[in-house]
Amino acid sequence: MVKWQDKQSYMEAECPSNYQFDETLVFLKRSNQEMHRVEGRIVYKALKVDGSAILFSVTEENDKLYIHVLKGKADSLTKESITVYVTKWFDLERDVAPFYQLAQQDPYLSKLVQQYSGLRIVGIPDLFEAFVWAIAGQQINLTFAYTLKRRFVEQFGEKLDWEGEAYWLFPEPEDLADCTIEMLRVLQFSSRKAEYILGIAEKMRDGSLQQALRENSYQELKKELLSIRGIGAWTADYVLMKCFRMQNAFPIADAGIHQALKQQLGRKPTLEEIAKLARNWAGWEAYATIYLWRSLNE
Repeated sequence: MVKWQDKQSYMEAECPSNYQFDETLVFLKRSNQEMHRVEGRIVYKALKVDGSAILFSVTEENDKLYIHVLKGKADSLTKESITVYVTKWFDLERDVAPFYQLAQQDPYLSKLVQQYSGLRIVGIPDLFEAFVWAIAGQQINLTFAYTLKRRFVEQFGEKLDWEGEAYWLFPEPEDLADCTIEMLRVLQFSSRKAEYILGIAEKMRDGSLQQALRENSYQELKKELLSIRGIGAWTADYVLMKCFRMQNAFPIADAGIHQALKQQLGRKPTLEEIAKLARNWAGWEAYATIYLWRSLNE
C-alpha cells in the first residue's frame, strides 16, 4: 500500500518496489498535445475536485514521490482526492512482483522487463476521458488521435492559467449536453465517432452507464462494454486496462502489439500465434502489453 503523508505544504510517499518514476515520464512525454505538462522531472496536472479546478505537480527524489498543490484550494479533501488520483494514474498500489517473476521466464518479455524495469501502466482514471480517448483513437494514427483529443478539450473543457501557462481540464459529460454531431465534425471527428461519444456522454449524464458498469469481473465488465454502441473488443479492453486497471485486459488486435512482436519474431504474427504466446502471460496481459508498447519507443 502507498501511504501518503500530509506535510502541510506538500504530500509525500515512498515509491513502491519495482517502480521507476522516469519510466512514467517517458510515457507522459509522448506528445506535447496532452493536458498535463512535463518540465524536467516534474509533471503538472489540472484536475477538478468537488467542482473546483486545481493545479498540482508530481515529482520524485530519492525514492520518494512529492505532490504540491500549486493553484486552488488545498484542504484535506482536495489533497486526498489528488493522492487517490495519482495512485490510480501511476498504478502505484499494484504488486507487480508476480509479473516480473512470470516475465523473466518468458522469451519475449524477459529482455523488456530488464530494459524498462520499473515501468507501470499510466492509466486514465476518469471514465469519460478513457472512453473519448479510446474512441478517438480508433483506426487512426496516434499523432492525429492526440490532435483530436486536444481540439475536443479546448472546445469543451475548462482552462486554468498559472505562471503564463494554460492547463486544460478534460470535459465532463455535462459539458456536452448541448453538443451536436456537427460540432464534433468541425473538429474532424467522423460522424460515427461523434455519435458514439455523444451517446456515451448522455448515458453518463443520466447515470445508466455507471450503473451498468458496477460488475467486478473482467468478463462481466467486458460484456457490458461491448453492449455499448461504438465499443468493440479493442476499445473495451483498452478502457478496462487504462481506467478499470484490469491487469488481464488484452487488446489482442492492437497494431502496436503486432508491431512489437514482429520486431522480435522477424515477421508479423497471426492472431492465433499471439493468443498462444499470451497464454504465458495469463493474468498479466495488460502489463505484457505496455512493455511491448514501450519497446516501440526506441
